[in-house]
Parts: sequence; C-alpha cells; structure tokens
Amino acid sequence: MGKLRVLIRKYYDILVYLFFGVLTTVVNYIIYLPCYNLLHLSAAVSNAIAWVVAVAFAYLTNKPFVFKSFDWSAKTVVPELAKFVGSRVASGALETAIIFVTVDLLQWNGNVMKLITSVLVVILNYVASKLLVFKK
Repeated sequence: MGKLRVLIRKYYDILVYLFFGVLTTVVNYIIYLPCYNLLHLSAAVSNAIAWVVAVAFAYLTNKPFVFKSFDWSAKTVVPELAKFVGSRVASGALETAIIFVTVDLLQWNGNVMKLITSVLVVILNYVASKLLVFKK
C-alpha cells in the first residue's frame, strides 16, 4: 500500500489530468455521437460542435483541479483562457482535419476514428497545458 501511495504522489498531476481528460472526452462524445449518428451531421461538423463544449468543460475543470490555478480574476483568466483556447484550437484543428479526411472523404468508421484521434488529442493537450498555459 505504501508503494502505491508513493506512485500516486509521484504521478498525481498526470493521474488527475487523465481523470479529467477522460471526463472531457466523455463530454466530447456525448455531443459528437448524437450529432454524427442521430442528426447525421458530417463528422467534421459534429467534431467541431463537440470541441467547443469539451474545451469549455476542460478549462473549468483543468484550471483548479489539474493545474491548481485558483485566481479567477480577469487579469489572470483572460490571458490564461486565451492561451488555453489557443492551444486547444491547434489540437482541435488537427483532430477535425484527421476526422474530415478519414471519415468524410475516405468513408472510414466515424466512431472508431473519433476514438483514435481522441488519444492523440489528450496527449497533445496535456503537453500544451503544462508547458504553455498553466506553467508555474
């Protein structure tokens, strides 16, 4: 049990990020899947809509819980939010481009490709948030 606590402490930041990353992915899917499968919007459009909701959720959870940034003053939030959204725009654009090419153009399975690209996006977003947005 002691070794487990040591590991949790050592990797706490990554574990918490992964937890909220999974929740953000769930939020993303809750929006993407009905847009794509029920409303029959294109995969790229469905992804863009889901991205907007997921980024809002991610900022509101990552700021206090993952990166321990508790200052909600405009002086802090405005530049922080701009960097957060800016870094997410890059990964979101990459994800949407991959989805557009593989699903909308090549007709690959939209649900499977969404899952595959989500893994890439979670990794890219963690690195961007750690290095650019919530750096200490």
